[in-house]
Amino acid sequence: MFSYRISDKSTLKQIWDKNIARHPGDVRWVNWRDEYKEYNKSGMALTFLVMKGDEPVGEGTLVYDPACRCTAGNTLLADSCTTVYLNALRIEKQYEGGGHISAMVKMMENYARGKGYEYITIGVDDSNERNKAIYTHWGYTETVFTETEDGELVLYWRKKL
Repeated sequence: MFSYRISDKSTLKQIWDKNIARHPGDVRWVNWRDEYKEYNKSGMALTFLVMKGDEPVGEGTLVYDPACRCTAGNTLLADSCTTVYLNALRIEKQYEGGGHISAMVKMMENYARGKGYEYITIGVDDSNERNKAIYTHWGYTETVFTETEDGELVLYWRKKL
């Protein structure tokens, strides 16, 4: 049985332990865990989860504050007032294609709307045709800006909530 919810301290630890275990020796995942743990604690961001029973198997984070490193201070992505950034959508491979990320994203969008946000943004590598099609299907069709990151063109789109 699958469910979708806001993370708490325990489930946030569980999902990050899994992420780190899937990337042994890659210290970036340890650093990201520490960052996102602090973002959730301070209210700069909020992580949502796809749960299979009591186990988190997918995640996504709403980033409110442009001070979060993933926005690089760009208030077009998140401004703590009107715009929130949808970041780090992930699900374990065996659960891909089951509609779980879509269901969680709908929950995240409704949550952001309920908090008074008017727009939600998302980034996608231009070469990732699958995710571009999914995000377009979800209504992310307005290009906010583009940039090259690590040699890859990244498109940033937004949706009116």
